[in-house]
Amino acid sequence: MENPRPAKVAVVNEVRDRLSSSDAAILTEYRGLNVTELANLRRSLREAGGQYKIYKNTLVRFAVRELGLEELEEMLLGPTAIAFVDGDAAAVAKSLRDFARGNPNLVIKGGVLGETILSAKDASALAELPSREQLLAQLAGAMAAPLQQMAGLLKALPQNFAYALRALADQQGGPVDLESPPEPEAEAVHIPDHPGVSPAPDETENPPDFEGESPPSGAELPESPAPDETARPPEAGEVTESPAEDSENQGEQ
Repeated sequence: MENPRPAKVAVVNEVRDRLSSSDAAILTEYRGLNVTELANLRRSLREAGGQYKIYKNTLVRFAVRELGLEELEEMLLGPTAIAFVDGDAAAVAKSLRDFARGNPNLVIKGGVLGETILSAKDASALAELPSREQLLAQLAGAMAAPLQQMAGLLKALPQNFAYALRALADQQGGPVDLESPPEPEAEAVHIPDHPGVSPAPDETENPPDFEGESPPSGAELPESPAPDETARPPEAGEVTESPAEDSENQGEQ
């Protein structure tokens, strides 16, 4: 654009700034709409968070070229107006769709969402998405369900713990003392048996020779009689006399 007039330069700068700062922009053809219908469309878009502006296609082309959005030039044919979105792009797309149902002269050409170019089909699909309020409500509901379950578990935890203590007390036959630990049970000492080793005698038992009575202090045990050294076994052919016969012989004498 050689030697542009300041008014045209101002329009190009405005379109460029609005496309850069807006969350989305939807291009439409408004051929056949009268002033009243355009006013109604602007009002409905404003309530949804959009602003409807009409520019000359030649000036909009300069703005999209400076931003690197040359794909939008194909949509700049015929009387074109741009719905700039500051907020919920789905809500603005819904307003355009609802208005086009009662006014077929409004045609949605496409647009841009962030840095993504939207075709006419993409812009129509954008209108089918839930609004931001609906998405937030669904997200809040999805987050509230686990929180409610967690709250129910935390509420039931003390009650279940009390039931467990009561069952333990009934099983042990008395109240459960949680502060003092249980005393360890005494373990039996096992002495292994070794061959050839006699067990130590029990000092509490009496010797069997005294039949339950303790021997007197200093008492000597009876000695067994010594064998008779003069006694010898009889030799062969020798006649021995019994003690009875010997006593008879002494009486005769």
